[in-house]
Amino acid sequence: MNYQPILDRIHGALKPVIGQGKVATYIPELASVSPDHFGMAVVSLDGTVASVGDADVPFSIQSISKLFALTLAFQREGDSLWARVGREPSGNPFNSLVQLERESGIPRNPFINAGALVVTDILVSRNTNAEIATANFLGRLCGRSNVTYDPRVAQSERQTSSRNAAMAHFMKSFGNLNNKVGEVLDAYCRTCAISMSATDLARAVAFLANRGTNPWSGEKVLDASSAKRMSALMLTCGTYDAAGDFAYRVGLPAKSGVGGGIVAILPGECGICVWSPALEETGNSYAGSLALEMFTTLTGKSIF
Repeated sequence: MNYQPILDRIHGALKPVIGQGKVATYIPELASVSPDHFGMAVVSLDGTVASVGDADVPFSIQSISKLFALTLAFQREGDSLWARVGREPSGNPFNSLVQLERESGIPRNPFINAGALVVTDILVSRNTNAEIATANFLGRLCGRSNVTYDPRVAQSERQTSSRNAAMAHFMKSFGNLNNKVGEVLDAYCRTCAISMSATDLARAVAFLANRGTNPWSGEKVLDASSAKRMSALMLTCGTYDAAGDFAYRVGLPAKSGVGGGIVAILPGECGICVWSPALEETGNSYAGSLALEMFTTLTGKSIF
């Protein structure tokens, strides 16, 4: 399918609502980002790229990084990872502490902050610089050697990470964090501060659309069964506590971030990324969510 006319139509239709919502203000560096950006890219498994707007403008990927950090940790740990983090939707905000106490320090899933801290702890144990390992992994997936994090965003996030620190200390009290809390928080904030464009992220996530194999290099990132399960986690847990509504409206596995990005996959066909920094109440991009809903409506393609 030629996706370019569809993206052009989506971009035109959404121009009146781009900027509606609020940028993430609790991280000062993100608060300064203009809400009027919009970029969308679709990268087919044959390498064809369709894009509109600010698709090649780098932005802070934030919680989108959790998908790739989890993949990297799963490569190293396999199913033993699930002894430390669950696979169920949380139904609570991504930075909630409530379930941790009730569930003895085991995060509900790897895409909420507590779960991502456990994943980061695994990567800290296995890498000298966990954030660099994740950035290099993303670089291999999208075919770029210069993927890195923005130190200003990382510092800004680290200085406002009291709630994440509370979760980390709480999990450590239950024996579910092996490294020093400060080291884990440093790596976590730097990983969230990785900067990439929508086009590069659409290329990076395409391995999941290709049954776990990177279509650009032929690298087997995950076996087909594990790729299926990773995609299932995206569908059920990838868009914060709006995952059910997102699946209902969009019908694609996706992972969002408070930087305004959302990656998604259409299995067997393409990787997708949309970026628009203004968020709705649950932390997902307002215009980005509408764009993906329009994409599946106009193409008639989803996983359902």
